Amino acid sequence: MILDRFDKAILTALQRDGRISNVQRNVQLAGLVNLSESACLRRVRALEQQGLIDRYVALLDQKTIGLTGTVFVHIALRREEQSELAAFEAAVRDLPEIMECYLMTGEFDYLLRVVVSDMADFERLHNEGLTRLPGVSRVNSSVAIRTVTKTTELPL
Repeated sequence: MILDRFDKAILTALQRDGRISNVQRNVQLAGLVNLSESACLRRVRALEQQGLIDRYVALLDQKTIGLTGTVFVHIALRREEQSELAAFEAAVRDLPEIMECYLMTGEFDYLLRVVVSDMADFERLHNEGLTRLPGVSRVNSSVAIRTVTKTTELPL
């Protein structure tokens, strides 16, 4: 899909502030990207229909809601069979502390980003959740000391 400068400007603006309401969007967003309100609205709807805009969300402050810890967890499975991968992936979706899960190349099969309130909470998750996931043979965890940079804005 080819995006022109207006599409990129719209997507960049919405990534920075998706809170612009539908009523305000026409005026504010159109002004930001130098388009008429009707042309801007048509483009936003087209970007939504094409799947470029997946959804609109509120991003919560992790620490403010009490989830002060971020842990990166490498998981190795016993076997890399499709049925084992599928079972693991289905079970991962049931643990709300797992924010992201990636199938990886290299020494480990999966990389997880996990949020917890403290190390006791991570110990609970490790013992009651991570080590009990289907097919897990090894768990290796790294605790983030602090976040240096974090964004949800994709480069366009």
